Amino acid sequence: MREEKTEMSEDEDRTVDLGGATSGGGGGVFHETSSNKTMSCPLPCPDQVLENVLENVLLFLTSRRDRNSVSLVCKSWYRTEAQTRSELFIGNCYAVSPARAIERFQKVRSLVLKGKPRFADFSLVPINWGAHFSPWVTAMSSANPLLEKVYLKRMSVTDEDLDLLANSFPGFKELVIVCCDGFSTSGLAAVASKCRQLRVLDLIDDDVMDDELDWISCFPETGTCLESLIFDCVDWPVSFEALERLVATSPSLRRLKLNRHVSLGQLHRLMVRAPQLTHLGTGSFSLLEQPAQEGQDANLSQVFAKCKSLISLSGFSEIVPDYLPTIHPVCAKLTSLNLSYASINAEQLKSVICHCHRLQTFWVLDSVCDEGLQAVAATCKELLELRVFPMDAREDGEGFVSEVGLLAISQGCRKLRSILYFCQQMTNAAVVAMSKNCPDLVVFRLCIMGRHRPDHVTKEPMDEGFGAIVMNCKKLTRLAISGLLTDMAFNYIGKYGKLVRTLSVAFAGNTDMALRYVLEGCPKLQKLEIRDSPFGDSALLSGLHHYYNMRFLWMSSCKLSLQGCKEVARRMPHLVVEVIRDVEGASEDAVEKLYMYRSLEGFRRDKPEFVTIL
Repeated sequence: MREEKTEMSEDEDRTVDLGGATSGGGGGVFHETSSNKTMSCPLPCPDQVLENVLENVLLFLTSRRDRNSVSLVCKSWYRTEAQTRSELFIGNCYAVSPARAIERFQKVRSLVLKGKPRFADFSLVPINWGAHFSPWVTAMSSANPLLEKVYLKRMSVTDEDLDLLANSFPGFKELVIVCCDGFSTSGLAAVASKCRQLRVLDLIDDDVMDDELDWISCFPETGTCLESLIFDCVDWPVSFEALERLVATSPSLRRLKLNRHVSLGQLHRLMVRAPQLTHLGTGSFSLLEQPAQEGQDANLSQVFAKCKSLISLSGFSEIVPDYLPTIHPVCAKLTSLNLSYASINAEQLKSVICHCHRLQTFWVLDSVCDEGLQAVAATCKELLELRVFPMDAREDGEGFVSEVGLLAISQGCRKLRSILYFCQQMTNAAVVAMSKNCPDLVVFRLCIMGRHRPDHVTKEPMDEGFGAIVMNCKKLTRLAISGLLTDMAFNYIGKYGKLVRTLSVAFAGNTDMALRYVLEGCPKLQKLEIRDSPFGDSALLSGLHHYYNMRFLWMSSCKLSLQGCKEVARRMPHLVVEVIRDVEGASEDAVEKLYMYRSLEGFRRDKPEFVTIL
C-alpha cells in the first residue's frame, strides 16, 4: 500500500482555531506573577483540542478508504487517525514492512494480511515464492500484545508462527486462514490449547499437513467461547468423541463446517448437540463405512427441522443424493446454499431448490446442466450471487452449462450482483441480455474454458457481449473476460469501465493497443492479471502513468522482454518489478512471468533464486 500525506510544516499544522473553546482540556494550572498568585485556566493547545474532537469522530468511521482519506488532510489528522485505527488491512504483505506498520498503527487489534498473487490458485505462482507470515507475527508479538484477530490469505504459515501467535497475545480471539500452506495439525493444536478466549478458528481452502496429532482434542474440555469452527479443508480424520465434546461445550457456536471424514450419522449427533447453528457444513453427507440405520433419513430430517436458526448450508462433499431430501425442512429459511462439491443432476437439484425462495447466495457444479439453472431462475428471485463451477476443468472438457442457463438466470434473477460462470460455449446475445436484465451487477466473471472460443452460434468474437456488460452495468468493479476477444472488447472496457478495480484476462486480445485502452481508460484499476495473451513491451510501457496507483500487475505467458521490464524499473524506481523464471530452457531475454507492485520498502529480502528483482 503506497502511503501519501499532505506535507505541512509544524507551524502550519498548528494554525487551527476552534473559536477560543476552553472545555475538554487537561484542567487548570497555577500561574505565578510578581504581585500575587492566582489560579487560572489557560487556553488549551488548539492542536490538542482538535485531536480530541477528531478521535471521537473517528470512532464512527469504519471504512478503511474513508480513514485513508482522513489521514491525508494534514499531519495532525494523520497522527490521530493512526492512533485510533484498530483494524489494519495490508493487501500485499510486501507493500510495507511490519516495523513501519507497527510504528504507525500502535493500537491495532485486527490484522488482515494478504500474500501471493491470486493466480497462485491456478498453480501459476511457484512453490516457495514467499509471502511468509513469520516476520509479521514476530514483530507484532513484541510490539502489540493487544492483537485479537488475524485474517491471512495466500500466506506461507509455519507451525512456529502459530505457536508464537498462541503464546504472545493473551486476549486473542479470531484466526481465519484462507488459501495458505506450510502448517500442520501441530500448529492448530497450539492455537486450540493456548488461546483460551478463541471465538473463531476458520480454515478455508488451506493445505494442512498431518502430524498425526489430534488437534481437536486440544481445546479445553471444560468449555470454550467458540462461535465459528471451519475445517472442511483439513483432509485428515479427527477424533469424533473430542469433536462431539467440543460442540457440546461450546454454547455460543453458530458456524460449524466439517470435513469429509464426518459421516451422516455423526452429523446427526452433532446437530442434536448444537441446534443453535446458523451456518453448517455437512461433511461428506454419506454414511461412509457405517451400515445404514433404519429410519436414518427420517431422523436426520427431524433434526434439521429443529435447527430453527439455520440459514446457510454447505459441504456435501461425498453426497449420496438419496439423502438430499433430508434438508427440505430448512430450505425455506436458507439464504446461502453451497453445492459446489455435490455431484448432482438437474432432477436432484429441483427437489431442493424449489423450496429455496429466500436464497441470496448459491454455488453449484455444472452437473446440474442448463435445466438445473432454469429451476434456480424460476424460484430464487432474491438471488444476489451465483457461482457455477465445472465438473471437468480441462480446456477441452465436456461442458454441461451454456448460454441457455445464463440467459435463464438473467431473466429470472434480476437482483443479481455477482456471477462466476464456467462454460465451454457462450453467445453474445446471452451476455447482452444479462447486461440488460441485471444492470446492478458489480462482479461479472465469465470463464469460457476453451481457448479463443467465439460466439458458438454466429462465430463472431465475444466483443459485443463484454462491451454490453461494461456499458450497461454501471456499478461494475470486477470483470473477468475470456473467449475469442479482439482489441475492440478492450476498447469498450477502457471507454465504459470507469469503476472497474479488478480485471482478469485470459487468452484474449490482438495487439498491444488492447492493454493500452484499459490502462489509459480505467482510472480506478487496482488489480490487473493477464495470462496467455499477446501483449508485449509497448503494452507494458503504456501504463507508466498508472502503476503507482495500482496494487499489482501480473502477466504470464505474454510477449514481454527483459529489456522492456528493465525500462519500467528504471522509470519507476518505487515500483517493485519481479521477473519469475521457473521454466527450464526459457530464453534469457523472454519473461515468462512478471509481477509488479508498489512498495514503501523497495525490494524484498526473502526472494528465492528463481525470482529476479530489476
